[in-house]
Amino acid sequence: MQADRLTDVLYEGVHCRLAVERPVPAFVVIRLAGLDAGEFGDVPMQELAKDLCLGRPVELFIDARAVRGASVQVSSEWAQWLGKHRSRFRRISMLTGSRFIQLTAHFVRRFADLGDVMRIYSDPRAFDAALAARLNQAREKEPMAVACE
Repeated sequence: MQADRLTDVLYEGVHCRLAVERPVPAFVVIRLAGLDAGEFGDVPMQELAKDLCLGRPVELFIDARAVRGASVQVSSEWAQWLGKHRSRFRRISMLTGSRFIQLTAHFVRRFADLGDVMRIYSDPRAFDAALAARLNQAREKEPMAVACE
């Protein structure tokens, strides 16, 4: 395995499923399904933190089209974590599958002071097109980076 290559990870709980996909270095797709009530604790954040150590900003896509709900606690923890690490992200794009998750995403963006760094999608086709386009660009550029010590 190259120093800047991390593996994909899947977490399956009683109420939630979370997949972390890494098609190229510094490009992460998180796919969520179910009800996120915090059953994974901060493990997903610890996993994503590995990508922040690769020496370049990370492009993050969050596919939450299959999320039925998220607790206030979970949303607050993600907002704090993303806000703390916002300078390490090139862009964050999130697809919401319901009005509630869309409102939650807007809260996270505002609370974490992400501004234009975070784009929120409600149209799956637009999100999928943006994901495909950005992934193609990332695959064309794919520079080498220094790993964390």
